[in-house]
Amino acid sequence: MEQQQKAPPQIKNVAQFLRGALKARVGALNGKRLDYFKGLSRFDRASVHEFMGHIGKSAIKALVSPAYQKVKDVPPVQDEAQAMAVLSAVNAFAFFLRVQRGGPSGSSSSSPKNLQIIQEQMFGVDEYYAWFFEGSQWTTYAGGILMVAIMLAGVMFPLWPPIMRLGVWYLSIGMLGLIGLFFAIAIVRLIFYVITLVVASPGIWIFPKLFADVGFVESFIPLWEWDLPKKKSKKSKKGEKVEQSEKSEKKKGKAVSTNGGGAFIEEVDDSPDSRPNSRSARVEDVEDEDA
Repeated sequence: MEQQQKAPPQIKNVAQFLRGALKARVGALNGKRLDYFKGLSRFDRASVHEFMGHIGKSAIKALVSPAYQKVKDVPPVQDEAQAMAVLSAVNAFAFFLRVQRGGPSGSSSSSPKNLQIIQEQMFGVDEYYAWFFEGSQWTTYAGGILMVAIMLAGVMFPLWPPIMRLGVWYLSIGMLGLIGLFFAIAIVRLIFYVITLVVASPGIWIFPKLFADVGFVESFIPLWEWDLPKKKSKKSKKGEKVEQSEKSEKKKGKAVSTNGGGAFIEEVDDSPDSRPNSRSARVEDVEDEDA
């Protein structure tokens, strides 16, 4: 945008810092996906100066953080008021624009939210802002150049020296061998598990963490493990104990009721006074009319 090119160097540096410091969400503006953020989240508004322990970052919080103080050639920010002034200046040069967030753009609730640009631009803590600044693109350019170089090198493979072509051949054979070894281990461990399931129930897994979400070395530790059922969590055990205690209390004639999320037990005395009069039997003498 032309307004971004007219921005002072300090404002550009602030926009560059915010582009990498803020946790952006993905929205949809006229069918195009854009990153957007909120001025200040409700969680951060409680205490702007409590940086540690917070997961999400907001624009104001990022400018009053120690990381911003280390950035060179940027406007000084000491409090929330100065941060608001700097963010308003960045918004004036259209690095990000105020938008209105709507419903999901697709049929799923997890689809990107629809965004619509608001004509009146200002910075507010409860507003949403869409990025129109991509930041530094040197990594994108470097990746594109590297990809083109790899494609050209592959096309020119017949012109490579014999020793380089032989090295690539050995490398490809080694990679194929590793892939084949992985599939062989998966098949062998499955066959071994089926055999031990019949012979020595409940069965033994070789490399039980082979397909787990762990590191490469951790995938082969331990070497084997019994296929034991997972133990129930403590919460489920507590829930079962509570249910069992409630059932036993009901059998003993105790009434259990809840009030405001808590539970209390009220004992009922098994006495004649506590029973309804309608349930008690009475015998009365009735005079014989014929007598």
